[in-house]
Amino acid sequence: MLSLLQQVRLLDPVANTDQIADVLIEDGVIRAIAPHLSEVPAEAQVRSCQGLVLAPGLVDLYSHSGEPGFEERETLDSLMQAAIAGGFTRINLLPDTHPAIDNPTTVAWIASKVGSAPHLSCWAALTVDTQAQHMTELRDLANAGITGFSDGKPITNFSLLRRLLEYCQPLQKPIALWAWEPELAGMGVAREGVNALRFGLSGVPAIAETAPLAALLECVAEIGTPVHLMRISTARSVELIRLAKARAVPITASTTWMHLLLDTDALARYDPQLRLDPPLGNSVDRAAIAQAVKDGVIDAIAVDHSPYTYEEKTVSFGEAPAGAIGLELALPLLWQAFVATGQWSALELWRALSSRPLECLGQKPSALHPLAKPAPSPAAELVLFDPDQTWVTKPQSLKSLSDNTVWLNKTLTGRVLQVWT
Repeated sequence: MLSLLQQVRLLDPVANTDQIADVLIEDGVIRAIAPHLSEVPAEAQVRSCQGLVLAPGLVDLYSHSGEPGFEERETLDSLMQAAIAGGFTRINLLPDTHPAIDNPTTVAWIASKVGSAPHLSCWAALTVDTQAQHMTELRDLANAGITGFSDGKPITNFSLLRRLLEYCQPLQKPIALWAWEPELAGMGVAREGVNALRFGLSGVPAIAETAPLAALLECVAEIGTPVHLMRISTARSVELIRLAKARAVPITASTTWMHLLLDTDALARYDPQLRLDPPLGNSVDRAAIAQAVKDGVIDAIAVDHSPYTYEEKTVSFGEAPAGAIGLELALPLLWQAFVATGQWSALELWRALSSRPLECLGQKPSALHPLAKPAPSPAAELVLFDPDQTWVTKPQSLKSLSDNTVWLNKTLTGRVLQVWT
């Protein structure tokens, strides 16, 4: 199919361009970009796109599926539908399924279940059943077509962690680690501070994240194996990462979209959908993280999509399982919070959701223009987004099987109209 998108806002975070242009697309391949295209094939479908945004497909670094094991929460099919509805053309599945993705057979089974849209890949577990006791067969998994290695859970045994970093080094696969100390977190459910006291919620100290992070950074600096740091949520963590990067420690880092949008002020509602791990930060944390994404100290934004059933989440705040869905919601809410308000440019947001996640995975993003050097891949992954279209997040309007989000039944502004994969 041949389509001409007239006067669309074209965002290219690799070329660092934000322009209004005519774009000719044939079967997902960009054939031409110009301020105005006058010579257009007669068979082209012409679409007026004033006010719309065309940009690279989004890349989610890590999210959870229910399948295998908890298909009532989410199937692989519903996960992929939710990803496409939210503009994500690449998603990377964490291994904490049941059974865990800790062997090549499970990796192959998942590959057999998924199609080509979006591109779904798996993080393979570093430890058997993600229990942080024994290493998996790392080399066999590395040859099985995985994204990289991650338990998606904290590994607090630093002797084991050191051996994992040493064993993984020659495999040259991305490693994603969550710096978190459950013993320090204790039974806490909210970030320590004034709001936790006001709302009567047991507190989690910031050092539950920063203490293991400091130790992890020392390990990476000593061993030299590159690591991606997941779920950064504190202002002090930002400072530690900034200092480590200045020392050329081989790290990248991500935060999650909800830690950018909300802080402990939101907990006044005691909404179990806001029970997260790590917990929402205080206002100082949220401001520091937002600035770090803008500056590039935090490289990328992850969704960490975590589906749960209505029954699982309809409990008291402290008893609720940690996590919320987000693949369909992240782009419109982040756009309204940061781009529409002028805090970030559109390119800064798109870079944190597309090109930088690819770089964190050791993949090289390419420019969109067909004449760019080096030439982009033949079939572009593209998203057409309307930042002004409103819609209501009712259960029937969501592709995910679960609807555990604080934004359920709310009117959102911004919606993905079309995706090319």
